[in-house]
Amino acid sequence: MSQTVGDYLLQRLREWGVDQVFAYPGDGINGLVTAFGKADNQPRFVQARHEEMAAFAAVGYAKFSGKVGVCMATSGPGAIHLLNGLYDAKLDHVPVVAIVGQTARSAMGGSYQQEVDLQALYKDVASEYLVEVNVAEQLPNALDRAIRTAESSRCPTALIIPADLQEEAYSPPQHAFKQVPSSPPSTAWSRPVPAEADLDAAAEVLNAGEKVAILVGQGARGAAEEVRQVAEVTGAGVAKALLGKDVLPDDLPWVTGSIGLLGTRPSYELMRDCDTLLIVGSNFPYSQFLPDFGQARAVQIDLDGRFIGMRYPTEVNLVGDSAATLRALLPKLASKPDSSWRETIEKNVASWWETVEKEAAVAAEPVNPMAIVSELSKRIPEDAIVTADSGSSTNWYARNLRIRGDIRGSLSGTLATMGPGVPYAIGAKFAHPDRPVIALVGDGAMQMNGLAELITIARYQHLWSDPRCVICVFHNNDLNQVTWELRAMGGAPKFEESQTLPDVDYAGFALSLGLAAVTVDKPDQLATAWETVLSAGKPAVLDVRCDPDVPPIPPHATFEQVKSATEAVLKGDPDAFHVVAQGVKTKLQEFLPGGKSRTP
Repeated sequence: MSQTVGDYLLQRLREWGVDQVFAYPGDGINGLVTAFGKADNQPRFVQARHEEMAAFAAVGYAKFSGKVGVCMATSGPGAIHLLNGLYDAKLDHVPVVAIVGQTARSAMGGSYQQEVDLQALYKDVASEYLVEVNVAEQLPNALDRAIRTAESSRCPTALIIPADLQEEAYSPPQHAFKQVPSSPPSTAWSRPVPAEADLDAAAEVLNAGEKVAILVGQGARGAAEEVRQVAEVTGAGVAKALLGKDVLPDDLPWVTGSIGLLGTRPSYELMRDCDTLLIVGSNFPYSQFLPDFGQARAVQIDLDGRFIGMRYPTEVNLVGDSAATLRALLPKLASKPDSSWRETIEKNVASWWETVEKEAAVAAEPVNPMAIVSELSKRIPEDAIVTADSGSSTNWYARNLRIRGDIRGSLSGTLATMGPGVPYAIGAKFAHPDRPVIALVGDGAMQMNGLAELITIARYQHLWSDPRCVICVFHNNDLNQVTWELRAMGGAPKFEESQTLPDVDYAGFALSLGLAAVTVDKPDQLATAWETVLSAGKPAVLDVRCDPDVPPIPPHATFEQVKSATEAVLKGDPDAFHVVAQGVKTKLQEFLPGGKSRTP
Protein backbone atom coordinates (compact mmCIF):
# COMPACT_ATOMS: atom_id res chain seq x y z
CA MET A 1 0.00 0.00 0.00
CA SER A 2 1.43 3.37 -1.03
CA GLN A 3 2.08 6.05 1.56
CA THR A 4 -0.52 8.82 1.51
CA VAL A 5 0.00 12.47 2.29
CA GLY A 6 -1.75 11.83 5.62
CA ASP A 7 0.62 8.95 6.36
CA TYR A 8 3.65 11.09 5.62
CA LEU A 9 2.37 13.95 7.80
CA LEU A 10 2.26 11.65 10.83
CA GLN A 11 5.67 10.18 9.98
CA ARG A 12 7.15 13.67 9.89
CA LEU A 13 5.51 14.58 13.19
CA ARG A 14 7.05 11.47 14.75
CA GLU A 15 10.43 12.48 13.37
CA TRP A 16 9.99 15.84 15.09
CA GLY A 17 9.35 14.02 18.38
CA VAL A 18 5.64 14.88 18.54
CA ASP A 19 4.03 12.36 20.90
CA GLN A 20 0.43 13.55 20.81
CA VAL A 21 -1.90 15.69 18.78
CA PHE A 22 -4.81 17.35 20.61
CA ALA A 23 -7.70 17.13 18.20
CA TYR A 24 -11.32 16.55 17.28
CA PRO A 25 -12.32 14.61 14.15
CA GLY A 26 -14.40 15.72 11.17
CA ASP A 27 -14.75 14.83 7.51
CA GLY A 28 -12.39 17.64 6.50
CA ILE A 29 -9.54 15.61 8.07
CA ASN A 30 -10.78 12.08 7.33
CA GLY A 31 -7.58 11.33 5.47
CA LEU A 32 -5.52 12.29 8.51
CA VAL A 33 -7.77 10.35 10.91
CA THR A 34 -7.35 7.28 8.69
CA ALA A 35 -3.59 7.74 8.84
CA PHE A 36 -3.67 7.71 12.67
CA GLY A 37 -5.38 4.34 12.51
CA LYS A 38 -2.83 2.94 10.07
CA ALA A 39 0.03 4.27 12.22
CA ASP A 40 -1.25 2.51 15.35
CA ASN A 41 -2.17 5.88 16.83
CA GLN A 42 1.40 7.22 16.80
CA PRO A 43 1.51 10.09 17.58
CA ARG A 44 -1.44 9.70 19.89
CA PHE A 45 -4.72 11.31 18.81
CA VAL A 46 -5.95 12.94 22.05
CA GLN A 47 -9.65 13.57 21.57
CA ALA A 48 -10.91 16.71 23.31
CA ARG A 49 -14.61 17.41 23.68
CA HIS A 50 -14.39 20.56 21.56
CA GLU A 51 -11.78 22.00 19.20
CA GLU A 52 -11.24 25.07 21.39
CA MET A 53 -10.29 22.74 24.23
CA ALA A 54 -7.88 20.89 21.92
CA ALA A 55 -6.14 24.19 21.20
CA PHE A 56 -6.02 25.10 24.91
CA ALA A 57 -4.60 21.66 25.75
CA ALA A 58 -1.89 22.18 23.11
CA VAL A 59 -1.07 25.56 24.70
CA GLY A 60 -0.92 23.98 28.16
CA TYR A 61 1.31 21.20 26.85
CA ALA A 62 3.64 23.74 25.21
CA LYS A 63 3.80 25.95 28.30
CA PHE A 64 4.74 23.13 30.64
CA SER A 65 6.87 20.96 28.34
CA GLY A 66 8.83 23.66 26.52
CA LYS A 67 8.04 21.82 23.28
CA VAL A 68 5.72 22.66 20.39
CA GLY A 69 2.07 21.81 21.04
CA VAL A 70 0.13 20.43 18.07
CA CYS A 71 -3.64 20.65 17.58
CA MET A 72 -5.81 19.49 14.71
CA ALA A 73 -9.35 20.15 13.49
CA THR A 74 -11.58 19.78 10.51
CA SER A 75 -12.39 22.49 7.99
CA GLY A 76 -14.92 25.27 8.53
CA PRO A 77 -16.44 24.96 12.03
CA GLY A 78 -13.54 22.98 13.49
CA ALA A 79 -10.95 25.46 12.29
CA ILE A 80 -13.05 28.33 13.63
CA HIS A 81 -13.29 26.68 17.05
CA LEU A 82 -9.50 26.49 17.36
CA LEU A 83 -9.12 30.25 17.18
CA ASN A 84 -9.49 31.22 20.85
CA GLY A 85 -6.83 28.77 21.96
CA LEU A 86 -4.53 29.87 19.14
CA TYR A 87 -4.94 33.53 20.12
CA ASP A 88 -4.08 32.51 23.67
CA ALA A 89 -0.86 31.05 22.27
CA LYS A 90 -0.18 34.16 20.17
CA LEU A 91 -0.61 36.62 23.03
CA ASP A 92 1.37 34.55 25.55
CA HIS A 93 4.14 33.73 23.02
CA VAL A 94 3.68 29.96 23.05
CA PRO A 95 4.75 27.62 20.21
CA VAL A 96 1.71 25.81 18.78
CA VAL A 97 1.13 24.30 15.33
CA ALA A 98 -2.44 23.99 14.08
CA ILE A 99 -3.21 21.51 11.31
CA VAL A 100 -6.63 22.07 9.76
CA GLY A 101 -8.56 20.50 6.94
CA GLN A 102 -10.20 22.26 4.02
CA THR A 103 -12.81 21.32 1.45
CA ALA A 104 -11.57 19.36 -1.56
CA ARG A 105 -9.59 21.41 -4.05
CA SER A 106 -12.09 20.69 -6.82
CA ALA A 107 -14.85 22.32 -4.76
CA MET A 108 -12.98 25.39 -3.58
CA GLY A 109 -14.64 28.65 -4.50
CA GLY A 110 -17.99 26.94 -5.04
CA SER A 111 -19.67 27.82 -1.71
CA TYR A 112 -19.30 24.17 -0.78
CA GLN A 113 -20.44 22.82 2.56
CA GLN A 114 -18.15 23.93 5.40
CA GLU A 115 -16.00 25.94 3.00
CA VAL A 116 -14.49 28.92 4.83
CA ASP A 117 -11.70 31.17 3.61
CA LEU A 118 -9.23 29.78 6.12
CA GLN A 119 -6.29 31.82 4.84
CA ALA A 120 -8.19 35.02 5.55
CA LEU A 121 -9.47 33.64 8.85
CA TYR A 122 -6.01 32.60 10.10
CA LYS A 123 -4.04 35.48 8.63
CA ASP A 124 -3.77 37.32 11.95
CA VAL A 125 -3.54 34.52 14.50
CA ALA A 126 -0.94 32.61 12.45
CA SER A 127 0.70 35.72 11.03
CA GLU A 128 4.25 34.36 11.43
CA TYR A 129 3.60 31.34 9.20
CA LEU A 130 0.45 30.19 7.43
CA VAL A 131 0.35 28.01 4.32
CA GLU A 132 -2.15 25.96 2.37
CA VAL A 133 -0.59 22.74 1.07
CA ASN A 134 -1.93 21.98 -2.38
CA VAL A 135 0.52 19.34 -3.68
CA ALA A 136 2.30 16.55 -1.85
CA GLU A 137 5.74 17.93 -2.64
CA GLN A 138 5.00 21.02 -0.52
CA LEU A 139 4.40 19.11 2.67
CA PRO A 140 7.84 18.48 4.24
CA ASN A 141 9.00 22.06 3.87
CA ALA A 142 5.63 23.47 4.97
CA LEU A 143 5.40 21.34 8.11
CA ASP A 144 9.06 21.85 9.02
CA ARG A 145 8.77 25.61 8.62
CA ALA A 146 5.58 25.66 10.70
CA ILE A 147 7.37 23.87 13.55
CA ARG A 148 10.61 25.82 13.29
CA THR A 149 8.78 29.15 13.09
CA ALA A 150 6.60 28.27 16.07
CA GLU A 151 9.72 27.39 18.07
CA SER A 152 11.86 30.33 17.01
CA SER A 153 9.18 33.01 17.24
CA ARG A 154 7.25 31.40 20.14
CA CYS A 155 3.96 31.72 18.31
CA PRO A 156 1.14 29.75 16.67
CA THR A 157 1.53 28.68 13.05
CA ALA A 158 -0.92 26.85 10.80
CA LEU A 159 -1.07 24.35 7.95
CA ILE A 160 -4.21 24.04 5.83
CA ILE A 161 -4.48 20.69 4.02
CA PRO A 162 -7.42 20.06 1.65
CA ALA A 163 -9.36 16.87 2.30
CA ASP A 164 -8.68 15.23 -1.06
CA LEU A 165 -4.92 15.85 -0.86
CA GLN A 166 -4.72 14.00 2.47
CA GLU A 167 -5.70 10.74 0.70
CA GLU A 168 -3.43 11.11 -2.34
CA ALA A 169 -0.18 9.18 -2.71
CA TYR A 170 2.75 11.05 -1.19
CA SER A 171 5.64 12.01 -3.42
CA PRO A 172 8.64 13.89 -1.99
CA PRO A 173 10.06 17.11 -3.42
CA GLN A 174 12.53 16.54 -6.24
CA HIS A 175 15.76 18.25 -7.22
CA ALA A 176 13.73 20.24 -9.71
CA PHE A 177 12.77 23.77 -10.63
CA LYS A 178 10.15 25.27 -8.27
CA GLN A 179 10.26 22.37 -5.82
CA VAL A 180 11.51 23.06 -2.30
CA PRO A 181 13.34 20.43 -0.20
CA SER A 182 13.61 20.43 3.58
CA SER A 183 16.32 19.36 6.00
CA PRO A 184 15.75 16.56 8.52
CA PRO A 185 13.91 17.62 11.70
CA SER A 186 16.41 19.24 14.06
CA THR A 187 17.26 22.69 15.33
CA ALA A 188 20.21 24.05 17.32
CA TRP A 189 19.29 27.25 19.12
CA SER A 190 21.75 30.02 19.91
CA ARG A 191 21.92 31.97 23.17
CA PRO A 192 22.66 35.54 22.04
CA VAL A 193 24.48 37.96 24.31
CA PRO A 194 24.58 41.77 23.82
CA ALA A 195 27.80 43.58 22.98
CA GLU A 196 30.29 44.31 25.74
CA ALA A 197 29.71 48.07 25.56
CA ASP A 198 25.97 47.57 26.12
CA LEU A 199 26.61 45.32 29.10
CA ASP A 200 28.91 48.00 30.53
CA ALA A 201 26.17 50.59 30.13
CA ALA A 202 23.67 48.33 31.92
CA ALA A 203 26.14 47.68 34.74
CA GLU A 204 26.69 51.41 35.19
CA VAL A 205 22.97 51.95 35.70
CA LEU A 206 22.59 49.08 38.15
CA ASN A 207 25.73 49.96 40.10
CA ALA A 208 24.66 53.60 40.47
CA GLY A 209 21.33 52.68 42.02
CA GLU A 210 20.76 52.47 45.75
CA LYS A 211 17.29 50.91 45.67
CA VAL A 212 17.22 48.29 42.92
CA ALA A 213 14.03 46.47 41.90
CA ILE A 214 13.85 43.52 39.52
CA LEU A 215 10.75 42.52 37.56
CA VAL A 216 10.76 39.04 36.02
CA GLY A 217 8.37 37.47 33.53
CA GLN A 218 8.12 34.10 31.85
CA GLY A 219 11.18 34.93 29.73
CA ALA A 220 13.30 34.69 32.90
CA ARG A 221 12.24 31.12 33.69
CA GLY A 222 15.45 29.65 32.33
CA ALA A 223 17.49 32.28 34.18
CA ALA A 224 16.22 31.73 37.72
CA GLU A 225 19.68 31.10 39.21
CA GLU A 226 21.15 34.12 37.43
CA VAL A 227 18.32 36.34 38.69
CA ARG A 228 19.01 35.12 42.22
CA GLN A 229 22.67 36.03 41.91
CA VAL A 230 21.95 39.48 40.50
CA ALA A 231 19.44 40.12 43.29
CA GLU A 232 21.97 39.12 45.93
CA VAL A 233 24.73 41.32 44.48
CA THR A 234 22.51 44.37 44.00
CA GLY A 235 20.42 43.91 47.15
CA ALA A 236 17.30 44.00 45.00
CA GLY A 237 13.81 42.77 45.61
CA VAL A 238 12.16 40.71 42.86
CA ALA A 239 8.56 41.15 41.75
CA LYS A 240 6.95 38.69 39.36
CA ALA A 241 4.61 39.31 36.45
CA LEU A 242 1.77 36.78 36.53
CA LEU A 243 3.18 34.61 33.74
CA GLY A 244 6.45 34.59 35.67
CA LYS A 245 4.92 33.61 39.00
CA ASP A 246 6.85 30.33 39.02
CA VAL A 247 10.25 31.81 38.07
CA LEU A 248 11.39 32.13 41.70
CA PRO A 249 10.00 30.52 44.87
CA ASP A 250 8.09 32.63 47.35
CA ASP A 251 10.12 31.34 50.28
CA LEU A 252 12.97 33.66 49.27
CA PRO A 253 12.49 36.57 51.70
CA TRP A 254 13.14 39.25 49.05
CA VAL A 255 10.68 37.89 46.47
CA THR A 256 7.69 40.23 46.70
CA GLY A 257 5.24 38.11 44.68
CA SER A 258 2.94 39.09 41.85
CA ILE A 259 2.69 42.63 40.52
CA GLY A 260 -0.29 44.55 39.19
CA LEU A 261 -3.99 44.69 39.91
CA LEU A 262 -3.84 41.08 41.11
CA GLY A 263 -0.52 41.67 42.83
CA THR A 264 0.79 42.04 46.36
CA ARG A 265 1.42 45.07 48.50
CA PRO A 266 5.19 44.53 48.78
CA SER A 267 5.45 44.46 44.97
CA TYR A 268 3.57 47.75 44.87
CA GLU A 269 5.91 49.19 47.53
CA LEU A 270 8.99 47.88 45.71
CA MET A 271 8.05 49.75 42.54
CA ARG A 272 6.83 52.80 44.39
CA ASP A 273 10.11 53.32 46.26
CA CYS A 274 12.89 52.02 43.98
CA ASP A 275 15.37 54.24 42.11
CA THR A 276 16.54 51.57 39.63
CA LEU A 277 14.58 48.94 37.71
CA LEU A 278 15.81 45.80 35.91
CA ILE A 279 13.19 44.06 33.75
CA VAL A 280 14.03 40.49 32.71
CA GLY A 281 11.91 38.58 30.21
CA SER A 282 8.69 40.45 30.89
CA ASN A 283 6.29 42.45 28.76
CA PHE A 284 4.10 43.42 31.73
CA PRO A 285 1.76 46.00 30.19
CA TYR A 286 0.43 48.00 33.15
CA SER A 287 2.87 50.87 33.46
CA GLN A 288 0.85 52.40 36.31
CA PHE A 289 2.23 49.62 38.53
CA LEU A 290 5.82 50.41 37.56
CA PRO A 291 7.81 53.34 39.02
CA ASP A 292 6.64 56.82 38.07
CA PHE A 293 8.21 58.04 34.86
CA GLY A 294 11.48 59.77 35.72
CA GLN A 295 11.68 58.13 39.13
CA ALA A 296 13.92 55.20 38.22
CA ARG A 297 16.71 54.48 35.78
CA ALA A 298 15.88 51.25 33.98
CA VAL A 299 17.46 48.35 32.10
CA GLN A 300 15.55 45.72 30.16
CA ILE A 301 16.63 42.27 28.93
CA ASP A 302 14.55 40.35 26.39
CA LEU A 303 15.22 37.81 23.68
CA ASP A 304 12.81 39.54 21.30
CA GLY A 305 13.70 43.09 20.33
CA ARG A 306 10.12 43.75 19.22
CA PHE A 307 8.97 43.79 22.83
CA ILE A 308 11.72 45.83 24.43
CA GLY A 309 11.51 49.42 25.62
CA MET A 310 7.72 49.38 25.30
CA ARG A 311 6.39 49.60 28.85
CA TYR A 312 8.78 51.93 30.67
CA PRO A 313 11.39 54.50 29.54
CA THR A 314 14.32 52.07 29.74
CA GLU A 315 17.76 53.63 29.47
CA VAL A 316 19.60 50.48 28.34
CA ASN A 317 17.90 47.78 26.24
CA LEU A 318 19.69 44.44 26.01
CA VAL A 319 18.42 42.07 23.34
CA GLY A 320 19.64 38.61 24.28
CA ASP A 321 19.01 35.36 26.10
CA SER A 322 18.13 36.14 29.73
CA ALA A 323 20.43 33.61 31.37
CA ALA A 324 23.40 34.21 29.08
CA THR A 325 23.03 37.98 29.33
CA LEU A 326 22.81 37.98 33.11
CA ARG A 327 25.85 35.69 33.35
CA ALA A 328 27.82 38.15 31.23
CA LEU A 329 26.53 41.07 33.29
CA LEU A 330 27.22 39.61 36.76
CA PRO A 331 31.02 40.16 36.86
CA LYS A 332 30.44 43.83 36.11
CA LEU A 333 28.12 44.39 39.09
CA ALA A 334 29.29 45.77 42.41
CA SER A 335 27.84 44.70 45.76
CA LYS A 336 25.84 47.32 47.67
CA PRO A 337 27.44 48.28 50.99
CA ASP A 338 24.14 49.51 52.45
CA SER A 339 21.68 46.70 53.26
CA SER A 340 18.82 48.90 54.48
CA TRP A 341 16.87 48.66 51.18
CA ARG A 342 16.95 44.85 51.23
CA GLU A 343 16.00 44.80 54.91
CA THR A 344 12.98 46.99 54.21
CA ILE A 345 11.89 44.70 51.38
CA GLU A 346 12.18 41.58 53.54
CA LYS A 347 10.25 43.23 56.37
CA ASN A 348 7.46 44.21 53.97
CA VAL A 349 7.31 40.69 52.51
CA ALA A 350 7.13 39.02 55.92
CA SER A 351 4.39 41.41 57.02
CA TRP A 352 2.47 40.76 53.81
CA TRP A 353 2.38 36.98 54.28
CA GLU A 354 1.12 37.48 57.83
CA THR A 355 -1.64 39.69 56.45
CA VAL A 356 -2.53 37.17 53.74
CA GLU A 357 -3.00 34.43 56.33
CA LYS A 358 -5.18 36.70 58.47
CA GLU A 359 -7.31 37.65 55.46
CA ALA A 360 -7.74 33.99 54.53
CA ALA A 361 -8.93 33.28 58.08
CA VAL A 362 -11.69 35.92 57.97
CA ALA A 363 -15.10 34.28 58.42
CA ALA A 364 -17.23 34.16 55.26
CA GLU A 365 -20.47 32.58 54.04
CA PRO A 366 -19.83 29.72 53.76
CA VAL A 367 -16.08 29.53 52.89
CA ASN A 368 -13.56 32.31 52.31
CA PRO A 369 -12.12 31.73 48.79
CA MET A 370 -8.70 32.95 49.95
CA ALA A 371 -8.61 30.06 52.42
CA ILE A 372 -8.95 27.56 49.56
CA VAL A 373 -5.58 28.55 48.10
CA SER A 374 -3.92 29.26 51.45
CA GLU A 375 -4.75 25.72 52.61
CA LEU A 376 -3.45 24.34 49.31
CA SER A 377 -0.17 26.24 49.79
CA LYS A 378 0.44 24.43 53.07
CA ARG A 379 0.29 20.97 51.52
CA ILE A 380 0.92 21.28 47.78
CA PRO A 381 3.55 18.81 46.49
CA GLU A 382 6.78 20.57 45.52
CA ASP A 383 6.68 19.06 42.02
CA ALA A 384 3.07 20.09 41.33
CA ILE A 385 1.87 21.96 38.25
CA VAL A 386 -0.87 24.52 38.85
CA THR A 387 -3.16 25.92 36.18
CA ALA A 388 -5.44 28.84 36.86
CA ASP A 389 -8.47 30.10 35.01
CA SER A 390 -9.66 33.67 34.47
CA GLY A 391 -12.00 35.08 37.10
CA SER A 392 -11.93 36.14 40.73
CA SER A 393 -10.16 32.87 41.57
CA THR A 394 -7.19 34.25 39.62
CA ASN A 395 -6.71 36.82 42.39
CA TRP A 396 -6.23 34.10 44.96
CA TYR A 397 -3.88 32.14 42.70
CA ALA A 398 -1.84 35.31 42.17
CA ARG A 399 -1.67 36.39 45.82
CA ASN A 400 -2.21 33.37 48.04
CA LEU A 401 -0.42 30.51 46.28
CA ARG A 402 3.15 30.25 47.57
CA ILE A 403 5.51 28.83 44.96
CA ARG A 404 8.24 26.59 46.35
CA GLY A 405 10.45 23.77 45.14
CA ASP A 406 9.84 22.91 41.49
CA ILE A 407 6.20 24.02 41.37
CA ARG A 408 5.13 25.29 37.94
CA GLY A 409 2.12 27.48 37.25
CA SER A 410 0.46 29.31 34.39
CA LEU A 411 -2.77 30.77 33.06
CA SER A 412 -4.06 32.76 30.12
CA GLY A 413 -1.96 35.81 30.86
CA THR A 414 -2.55 38.32 28.07
CA LEU A 415 -5.77 37.16 26.43
CA ALA A 416 -7.14 36.41 29.92
CA THR A 417 -9.80 34.23 28.38
CA MET A 418 -12.15 32.11 30.44
CA GLY A 419 -11.92 28.39 29.99
CA PRO A 420 -8.29 27.21 29.69
CA GLY A 421 -7.79 26.01 33.29
CA VAL A 422 -9.00 22.42 32.80
CA PRO A 423 -7.63 21.83 29.26
CA TYR A 424 -4.31 23.38 30.35
CA ALA A 425 -4.29 20.74 33.11
CA ILE A 426 -4.84 18.02 30.51
CA GLY A 427 -1.98 19.36 28.41
CA ALA A 428 0.19 19.49 31.53
CA LYS A 429 -0.57 15.84 32.35
CA PHE A 430 0.53 14.78 28.86
CA ALA A 431 3.67 16.91 29.22
CA HIS A 432 4.47 15.48 32.68
CA PRO A 433 2.44 12.32 33.38
CA ASP A 434 4.55 11.72 36.49
CA ARG A 435 3.65 14.99 38.21
CA PRO A 436 0.48 16.04 40.09
CA VAL A 437 -1.56 18.77 38.41
CA ILE A 438 -4.02 21.13 40.10
CA ALA A 439 -6.44 23.43 38.28
CA LEU A 440 -8.00 26.39 40.11
CA VAL A 441 -11.23 27.16 38.26
CA GLY A 442 -14.26 29.36 38.88
CA ASP A 443 -17.70 27.87 38.41
CA GLY A 444 -18.31 30.16 35.41
CA ALA A 445 -15.33 28.66 33.56
CA MET A 446 -16.30 25.21 34.79
CA GLN A 447 -19.77 25.54 33.30
CA MET A 448 -18.38 27.07 30.12
CA ASN A 449 -16.28 24.03 29.26
CA GLY A 450 -14.56 22.48 32.27
CA LEU A 451 -17.34 20.00 32.97
CA ALA A 452 -17.05 18.47 29.51
CA GLU A 453 -13.29 18.15 29.79
CA LEU A 454 -13.69 16.05 32.94
CA ILE A 455 -14.76 13.38 30.45
CA THR A 456 -11.41 13.76 28.70
CA ILE A 457 -9.59 13.41 32.03
CA ALA A 458 -11.55 10.27 32.86
CA ARG A 459 -10.76 8.81 29.44
CA TYR A 460 -6.98 9.30 29.51
CA GLN A 461 -6.13 8.97 33.19
CA HIS A 462 -4.73 5.45 32.67
CA LEU A 463 -1.86 6.93 30.64
CA TRP A 464 -0.50 8.98 33.55
CA SER A 465 1.97 7.32 35.92
CA ASP A 466 0.88 9.79 38.60
CA PRO A 467 -2.88 9.98 38.01
CA ARG A 468 -3.44 12.94 40.36
CA CYS A 469 -5.24 15.71 38.50
CA VAL A 470 -7.26 17.84 40.90
CA ILE A 471 -9.86 20.27 39.55
CA CYS A 472 -10.73 22.73 42.34
CA VAL A 473 -13.98 24.60 41.66
CA PHE A 474 -14.61 27.95 43.35
CA HIS A 475 -18.37 27.41 43.60
CA ASN A 476 -20.11 30.72 44.28
CA ASN A 477 -22.85 30.77 41.60
CA ASP A 478 -21.61 34.12 40.37
CA LEU A 479 -19.54 35.41 37.45
CA ASN A 480 -17.58 37.00 40.23
CA GLN A 481 -14.75 38.89 38.53
CA VAL A 482 -17.17 40.77 36.28
CA THR A 483 -19.45 41.45 39.27
CA TRP A 484 -16.54 43.09 41.10
CA GLU A 485 -15.44 44.97 37.98
CA LEU A 486 -18.96 46.41 37.72
CA ARG A 487 -18.81 47.49 41.34
CA ALA A 488 -15.24 48.83 41.48
CA MET A 489 -14.75 50.27 38.00
CA GLY A 490 -18.20 50.91 36.65
CA GLY A 491 -19.82 52.05 39.88
CA ALA A 492 -22.75 49.74 39.12
CA PRO A 493 -24.47 47.21 41.34
CA LYS A 494 -24.55 43.51 40.50
CA PHE A 495 -27.01 42.73 37.68
CA GLU A 496 -28.52 39.38 38.62
CA GLU A 497 -29.63 38.28 35.13
CA SER A 498 -26.11 38.69 33.78
CA GLN A 499 -24.07 37.55 36.77
CA THR A 500 -25.89 34.77 38.61
CA LEU A 501 -25.08 31.21 37.56
CA PRO A 502 -27.30 28.14 37.87
CA ASP A 503 -26.32 25.80 40.67
CA VAL A 504 -24.46 22.67 39.54
CA ASP A 505 -23.25 19.65 41.50
CA TYR A 506 -19.68 19.50 40.19
CA ALA A 507 -18.67 16.76 42.61
CA GLY A 508 -21.70 14.71 41.63
CA PHE A 509 -20.80 14.94 37.94
CA ALA A 510 -17.24 13.87 38.69
CA LEU A 511 -18.46 10.85 40.66
CA SER A 512 -20.67 9.85 37.73
CA LEU A 513 -17.48 9.60 35.61
CA GLY A 514 -15.68 7.44 38.16
CA LEU A 515 -13.47 10.26 39.43
CA ALA A 516 -12.91 11.07 43.07
CA ALA A 517 -14.82 14.04 44.48
CA VAL A 518 -15.13 16.00 47.69
CA THR A 519 -17.65 18.74 48.50
CA VAL A 520 -16.77 21.44 51.02
CA ASP A 521 -19.23 23.87 52.57
CA LYS A 522 -17.51 24.62 55.88
CA PRO A 523 -14.06 26.18 56.33
CA ASP A 524 -12.91 23.52 58.81
CA GLN A 525 -13.35 20.88 56.07
CA LEU A 526 -10.79 22.45 53.72
CA ALA A 527 -7.56 21.00 55.09
CA THR A 528 -8.86 17.42 55.14
CA ALA A 529 -10.44 17.89 51.70
CA TRP A 530 -7.15 18.93 50.12
CA GLU A 531 -5.36 16.00 51.75
CA THR A 532 -8.06 13.64 50.45
CA VAL A 533 -7.95 14.74 46.80
CA LEU A 534 -4.15 14.95 46.76
CA SER A 535 -3.90 11.35 47.97
CA ALA A 536 -6.85 9.92 46.05
CA GLY A 537 -4.70 8.00 43.57
CA LYS A 538 -6.88 9.17 40.68
CA PRO A 539 -8.21 12.43 39.23
CA ALA A 540 -10.52 14.32 41.57
CA VAL A 541 -12.84 17.30 41.78
CA LEU A 542 -12.80 19.52 44.88
CA ASP A 543 -16.11 21.39 44.89
CA VAL A 544 -15.89 24.27 47.38
CA ARG A 545 -18.90 26.48 48.06
CA CYS A 546 -17.33 29.87 48.69
CA ASP A 547 -18.45 33.42 49.40
CA PRO A 548 -18.84 35.61 46.28
CA ASP A 549 -18.69 38.77 48.38
CA VAL A 550 -15.08 38.53 49.57
CA PRO A 551 -13.58 41.47 47.67
CA PRO A 552 -10.67 40.89 45.27
CA ILE A 553 -9.82 44.60 45.52
CA PRO A 554 -6.02 44.85 45.76
CA PRO A 555 -4.48 45.95 49.07
CA HIS A 556 -3.17 49.11 47.39
CA ALA A 557 -6.55 50.03 45.87
CA THR A 558 -7.10 53.76 45.50
CA PHE A 559 -9.65 55.59 47.55
CA GLU A 560 -11.69 56.25 44.41
CA GLN A 561 -11.88 52.53 43.59
CA VAL A 562 -13.07 51.64 47.08
CA LYS A 563 -15.50 54.57 47.08
CA SER A 564 -16.90 53.50 43.69
CA ALA A 565 -17.43 49.94 44.85
CA THR A 566 -19.14 51.06 48.06
CA GLU A 567 -21.41 53.47 46.22
CA ALA A 568 -22.32 50.71 43.75
CA VAL A 569 -23.51 48.28 46.39
CA LEU A 570 -25.39 50.99 48.24
CA LYS A 571 -27.25 51.83 45.01
CA GLY A 572 -29.14 48.59 45.17
CA ASP A 573 -26.76 45.67 44.91
CA PRO A 574 -28.71 42.61 46.13
CA ASP A 575 -25.85 41.63 48.46
CA ALA A 576 -25.11 45.15 49.68
CA PHE A 577 -24.82 44.62 53.42
CA HIS A 578 -22.77 41.44 53.16
CA VAL A 579 -20.44 42.91 50.53
CA VAL A 580 -19.61 45.94 52.68
CA ALA A 581 -19.19 43.79 55.79
CA GLN A 582 -16.80 41.37 54.06
CA GLY A 583 -14.80 44.24 52.57
CA VAL A 584 -14.38 45.93 55.94
CA LYS A 585 -13.40 42.69 57.71
CA THR A 586 -10.86 41.79 55.04
CA LYS A 587 -9.30 45.25 54.76
CA LEU A 588 -9.10 45.53 58.55
CA GLN A 589 -6.49 42.75 58.64
CA GLU A 590 -3.91 45.17 57.21
CA PHE A 591 -4.22 47.39 60.26
CA LEU A 592 -4.03 44.73 62.94
CA PRO A 593 -0.73 44.00 64.71
CA GLY A 594 1.56 42.05 62.35
CA GLY A 595 -0.36 43.29 59.33
CA LYS A 596 0.44 46.95 59.65
CA SER A 597 -0.44 49.00 56.61
CA ARG A 598 2.16 51.27 55.07
CA THR A 599 0.54 54.13 53.21
CA PRO A 600 2.36 55.98 50.42
